[in-house]
Amino acid sequence: MHPRTGSTVGSTALFTDRYELTMLAAALADGTAARHCVFETFARRLPPGRRYGVVAGVGRLIEAVADFTFGDAELAGLQPFLDPATIDYLAGYRFDGDIDGYPEGELFFPGSPVLTITGTFGNAVILETLVLSVLNHDCAIAAAAARMVSAAGDRPLIEMGTRRAHEEAAVAAARAAWLAGFSATSNLEAGRRYGLPTAGTAAHAFTLLHDTEEAAFASQVATLGVGTTLLVDTYDITQGIETAVKVAGPDLGAVRIDSGDLAVLTRAARRQLDGLGASGTKIVLSGDLDEYAIAALRADPVDVYGVGTSLVTGSGAPTAGMVYKLVEVDGRPVEKRSKDKVSHGGRKSVVRRAKSSGTVTEEVIFRGTEEDARAAAGPHDRVVPVALVRGGRPVPGLPDLAGGREHLRRALTTLPWEGLTLAEGEPAIPSTQLTEPPS
Repeated sequence: MHPRTGSTVGSTALFTDRYELTMLAAALADGTAARHCVFETFARRLPPGRRYGVVAGVGRLIEAVADFTFGDAELAGLQPFLDPATIDYLAGYRFDGDIDGYPEGELFFPGSPVLTITGTFGNAVILETLVLSVLNHDCAIAAAAARMVSAAGDRPLIEMGTRRAHEEAAVAAARAAWLAGFSATSNLEAGRRYGLPTAGTAAHAFTLLHDTEEAAFASQVATLGVGTTLLVDTYDITQGIETAVKVAGPDLGAVRIDSGDLAVLTRAARRQLDGLGASGTKIVLSGDLDEYAIAALRADPVDVYGVGTSLVTGSGAPTAGMVYKLVEVDGRPVEKRSKDKVSHGGRKSVVRRAKSSGTVTEEVIFRGTEEDARAAAGPHDRVVPVALVRGGRPVPGLPDLAGGREHLRRALTTLPWEGLTLAEGEPAIPSTQLTEPPS
């Protein structure tokens, strides 16, 4: 068990592609591994229908980079295809460069330099796969979750997607969903590892186990109290609600409906509960919900949404489309120019322009440093990237997960209102690429 993350995996060094290490071997052999390089992680475009991206997984990534080391067990599997000099290099490997980037909970747009990794080629190139694995997954989940939170308004959402994902991906998805504003997760490992609130009561199997629905409800209430949530759609929903209130009384915490025409059933359930004197009993909806279904139910008396499959699969966009590109070698800008895959050379920073009201109007990406950006920022503008790692060590005082959650909440309020809609369209704000710092 890892002492910091709680994962059963120690080293993260083999969460990578073989070609990262064969590139390293060739660079060590020809002497270029020591060249000073800048790598940049960005998305060329947003997934179809998305107006903004959400940065998530930065905290996970910083921990994973610290654990990117090669012990005897890792090196043993590399010896058949790596030369002794490369094995020796890896045996002593620790990332000792710098990382700058968008903080967790920040918004990003096409071309945003979400992460900038600075170091020697040998030190930085082998982080590519790990960086992309973490950010492509977590950013995709967080963006989908943020859209669901916006669609739900002030109604809570519970993340319920564990059974639709790889066991470790499920934990990361729960973290990303909570960052984006979900209220709780069903995943206990996410609760333990990240301190997230957890929720859950019973499945249809528990009702089917008992000879009658009434017996199942009575057992659950006896164990969990009248504040529990009873699943009322195993048989007939109308009868289920009546039985639930009969067993628990009018102070029943909630009923959950997991199937059927949710809008019609929710309205009928609310009328029935009120008629039975259970006006304080909440209605929890689940069952293949996504942001569009949630938005469609906004006028109905739903109290809580439970979201599973669509959340952990990014609601149709399971990857954020991030790439990891070399943009500078020994202070010289380099760039890729193949068709449809252009990357702009040189180290970059970002100023996000805003009106006096706080509404952002443009993201200006330019070749330069954070110092250049601060010099160019106007009174209402903001420099987006922050220092994350210096000399291989995390920068002290970085916001925790709760800080990232609050950062995203505030960031979304700065977008133009049309940028928050679920309708397809251009990114919420335009991105401008400049070769020099803006004046």
